[in-house]
Amino acid sequence: MATTHALSPPLPRRPRGRPARNGLDYADTRVLLIRRGIEMLTTQGVSATALDDVLKSINVPKGSFYHYFDSKDAFVAATLDAYAEYFARKLDRHFGKQELAPLARLASFVDDACRGVERHDFARGCLVGNLGQEVSVLDETLRLRLEAILVDWERRLAGCLDDAQAAGELAVDVDGPALAHAFWVGWEGAILRARLSRSTAPMQAFFKLFLAALPRR
Repeated sequence: MATTHALSPPLPRRPRGRPARNGLDYADTRVLLIRRGIEMLTTQGVSATALDDVLKSINVPKGSFYHYFDSKDAFVAATLDAYAEYFARKLDRHFGKQELAPLARLASFVDDACRGVERHDFARGCLVGNLGQEVSVLDETLRLRLEAILVDWERRLAGCLDDAQAAGELAVDVDGPALAHAFWVGWEGAILRARLSRSTAPMQAFFKLFLAALPRR
């Protein structure tokens, strides 16, 4: 739901093989493919995303695709990994804002997410949530990767909730991991409803309910 530049470290140039026709080298073209993959998969999912459309949009011949990825599944996996790295950094930026109280950090993340879906006119969702809705057509490795990413997001949020407990915002016996799990389960559904209604009201309503349910001191 945000910009996707600098998603992965520089890649080595591949000296042989059929080049792209976009004037870029191997590493740049691969990064551009991943970036465009994120844009298209967050908008329309796997089933509706044709490799031809991805390749044509950045002027890469169809015959060159396997110069960069072994298969469509490998392309989706690389795109997912890049998105996960980007989103993890985003969570760390929000949850690590020491100038804000811990629960205000979570509110900052929610506000930023609401602005993001509005900025993209509700066309883009969460890549993890989108792919999760297509689990029946995904490779088993991708399914497991999606679950691992969600578990990682839960861990990062649990750390923020631990900070809220230490700061006296939450009860001393709060179960941070359980609350973090509940947040992401509800949040992904709220994003879906926001796209359907073309309004951030479902996201805001969910967060208000989540805050109200938190055990306080």
